Amino acid sequence: MVSAPVFVELAAMPTINVQRVEKLLGEMYIAVDFDLGEDVWRLAATSFATYAIRRRRSGGGSPKRLLADFTIAAHALLKADRLMTRDTDRYAQDFPNLRLI
Repeated sequence: MVSAPVFVELAAMPTINVQRVEKLLGEMYIAVDFDLGEDVWRLAATSFATYAIRRRRSGGGSPKRLLADFTIAAHALLKADRLMTRDTDRYAQDFPNLRLI
């Protein structure tokens, strides 16, 4: 399963379109969760707020990460059993209980 923001990011790639993403996900038996649920949005909000406070206090200035990253991670934690990412360090700090691959 992937969240709606992941679907959007995949479909926005220059060499692909929505129909191709749908076809590829279907071939891999990967569903898209377009209705993320209130629990996902609330966890994304509190996690992003915590990150923003930590960044400002560290002297790093305004938040640099996207809210979509927190929504994707919150969805993976609450609705799936892991998150596939190339940036495990980034997610491990804000979602320590999320299994990362």
